[in-house]
Amino acid sequence: MSALRAVLLAALLIAMWWVGARPGSYALARERGAQIGEDTAKTAAVVRESVGEAAITSKIKAKMALDDHVRARSIDVSTSGSTVTLTGAVRSAGERERAVRLAKDTNGVVTVIDRLDVRP
Repeated sequence: MSALRAVLLAALLIAMWWVGARPGSYALARERGAQIGEDTAKTAAVVRESVGEAAITSKIKAKMALDDHVRARSIDVSTSGSTVTLTGAVRSAGERERAVRLAKDTNGVVTVIDRLDVRP
């Protein structure tokens, strides 16, 4: 939280410097600082979500790479929020089921969309 406060203070100082010392500039600086702070908070939320999605994708790919029954290189994993989509080709229905199970058993995953093609 202190990092966010530091960013907001820096935004306020930059806004104050930007408008200069004209009459009424303090109010304008506060307004611009508040807007910069809001924009920063929104951006931080988007970054946190993207990092979370990347972490889920990485966990699933790591599980698949360590599994002897799944060819991880032939399966693409994409994550949007708590929904994971599996695409690619697998050699059997068993491999497909195993890949879907690995994804479902990953923390943070609520839904798995199976778009895997069985190609023996």
